[in-house]
Amino acid sequence: MWDYVFNARKRKIYSGIVGLLVAAMLAGCSSNSTEPEPSQAAYGEATLVVGAYSVAKDALQELLPMFEEKWKAETGQSLHIEESYEASGTQARAIIGGFEADVAIMAMEGDIDLIENAGFITHDWRDTASQGMLTRSIVVLGTREGNPLNIQGWDDLTEKGVKVLYPNPKTSGGAQWDINAMFGAGLKQAEEKLGTADQQYAKEYLKKIHANVESLDKSGRASMAAFEYGVGDVIVTYENELLARIAKGVNYDIVIPEETILIENPIALVDKHIEQHGNRQVAEAFYKYLLSEEAQRIFVKHGFRAVDEVVAAESKDKYTVPEGLFDISYLGGWDKVREELYSKRGIWYQVLADL
Repeated sequence: MWDYVFNARKRKIYSGIVGLLVAAMLAGCSSNSTEPEPSQAAYGEATLVVGAYSVAKDALQELLPMFEEKWKAETGQSLHIEESYEASGTQARAIIGGFEADVAIMAMEGDIDLIENAGFITHDWRDTASQGMLTRSIVVLGTREGNPLNIQGWDDLTEKGVKVLYPNPKTSGGAQWDINAMFGAGLKQAEEKLGTADQQYAKEYLKKIHANVESLDKSGRASMAAFEYGVGDVIVTYENELLARIAKGVNYDIVIPEETILIENPIALVDKHIEQHGNRQVAEAFYKYLLSEEAQRIFVKHGFRAVDEVVAAESKDKYTVPEGLFDISYLGGWDKVREELYSKRGIWYQVLADL
């Protein structure tokens, strides 16, 4: 059963749609018309379903009521939003399996691709100014206050006795970003030492870190909760997760490795469900709102790096850009990464099997 999260003030998503269906049935008694169902814009209220990865929860729960107020002021319609937060891979499979999200916000583009390949997204979701991305971040290391083990970078995670946390890449998009960062750092180190980005070297490097892993949790948020509970010495996670915790008064130190990966988190409209619900107008407005300067500033408030150029420029002093920062293209792109790292015989599963 999926872990749905509802605001107390929100009503059941289909309450308005049921009335619409009843009206359509009554109309059908006196007419054989095959005209399509009218959109929600013709009625006094609208509904929207948002399926997101767990790490985006805090920012979205601030943004959703802001958009509801904006929609009401601009259209006169009451808007009710149903929201669900899960590990990114779990959320993508839920949408494919029957959860009728109108908007999908995922940790990585591969999870949007899964939804698209299943026939639920019929437009080119990458055809936007931000290439379909909603937020950015980087993979960092979080330590206890004062950094008692003097963690400075990836090499320290290979040392005996250091207890490391990151989530399970089978369910968590955040975990795949973490592993991509570690594997990529291994490739960078191989380039420096061997003169070539040797995969075997990077695999052994990843294996040394994984040997110190304390637990593999379901999602990035679950991994963060375990760390807060006292599990582990250092957590591999999104920079925004730690910044958000620090802003709330939790005392952690952030260590930014010299070589780490740029995280890009995508958003897409789920065409199949939007057509079923007749709510394209509000779904598109919500999509545009999340990419607006106002919304991007809220994401920055919660530790994300903005995709909007204006907001990115005004918040640049808040963030460090490490010298060896690389993006997914350094690893060959997501298609190559999925095949080489996460397929059944991929490098990650060889690491798990100690091969």
